[in-house]
Amino acid sequence: MSVWALGLNHTTAPLDLRGRFAFALDQIAPTLHSLRSSFEGAGRGRHPQVEAAIISTCNRTEIYCAADHMALDHTVGWLAQSGGVSPALLRSHAYTLHDDEAARHAFRVASGLDSMVLGEAQILGQMKDAIRAAETAGALGSTLNQLFQRSFAVAKEVRTATEVGAHSISMAAASVRLAAQLFEDLQQTRVLFVGAGEMIDLAATHFAARQPKSIVIANRTLERGEKLASRFGGEAMRLAELPARLAEFDIVVSCTSSTLPLIGLGAVERALKQRKHRPMFMVDLAVPRDIEPEVKKLEDVYLYTVDDLAQVVQQGQASRQAAVAQAEVIIDAGVQSFMHWLDQRGSVPLIQQLNAQADDWRAAELARARKMLAKGEDIDTVLQALSRGLTQKMLHGAMAELHAGDAAAREQTAQTLSRLFLRKER
Repeated sequence: MSVWALGLNHTTAPLDLRGRFAFALDQIAPTLHSLRSSFEGAGRGRHPQVEAAIISTCNRTEIYCAADHMALDHTVGWLAQSGGVSPALLRSHAYTLHDDEAARHAFRVASGLDSMVLGEAQILGQMKDAIRAAETAGALGSTLNQLFQRSFAVAKEVRTATEVGAHSISMAAASVRLAAQLFEDLQQTRVLFVGAGEMIDLAATHFAARQPKSIVIANRTLERGEKLASRFGGEAMRLAELPARLAEFDIVVSCTSSTLPLIGLGAVERALKQRKHRPMFMVDLAVPRDIEPEVKKLEDVYLYTVDDLAQVVQQGQASRQAAVAQAEVIIDAGVQSFMHWLDQRGSVPLIQQLNAQADDWRAAELARARKMLAKGEDIDTVLQALSRGLTQKMLHGAMAELHAGDAAAREQTAQTLSRLFLRKER
């Protein structure tokens, strides 16, 4: 089996390009079906059972595949087409990995070593969600299942045995830090959160700790928004109310799975006019964007995207480099263990055939022994015949090979048979 990975992340591709390849969790199953079907549709009859998984977050989109033959070029072509770009453009911003490199990358991602926030734990939960989605879609086979279960185990060991995750600054914490630089007293601010997912939950928790004047959750489903708002003593509103009420808020944090921006330039301009140009702090944590990029050019708006937060979350990472070195040792051991397992998988069909052949021989000799016993043969005679018959069947092929071929072939066969049958028990 071969394992390969194709991905683009916050270090290789700009935000708008990543947005073209962002898949919401409920899109994973049909997308995997499309990917796996494409291997057959491309005339690749030898790839009917390609295993596949897709991990898509605000910082990365990665495809992992496993099959008896590697098909990286086809995977690149399929992803490029799905995002409406040329394969050449995708390749210029993507990375392709195979076998041990792919395993190492998966282990590093799960452990938080490849994240914008070094050691952050959220990616592990996102990976587990993605793998459950792939399993539910029937796209996960034994090879990828083994890869990701091992990645989760390695991540757990890294977090337990090292200080990689200590003092890490999350996106939510970074947002609060930046907002505090703009507003002298966060207790005097009104905060709007757009969306009600995990990232908004985290951001609202951080901002609520600063006790702002009010917290409002805007969500497409009012019930879900109300449930989250109730935890922070806040209010919920429908997304449809957003344009009319935008001017009320000093801070806006948005993270939804919308494929189109929810907050446009015109809406923000009108809000600023109503606010008499009092500043607005806006954070767009969504990929694709929730807030039109042109908003950033407005004089009284301070708009930050996930990529803009990079410098903030990078602070303090130098002190954790020793922990990273420890983590890499754990990951190296995990990669070696996985590759050993993968190599052994190549012998499975042969082992199955050998076991089946041995069972056939055993059944044949047992049947013959039972017939001899039924005829009244002496039990010692039957046992001798049984053991002799099994031995002859097991050695017949080896003896035939030993007497066939030229001298060099016979010498090689002799050495192999010596290793198999004449080695001393340890």
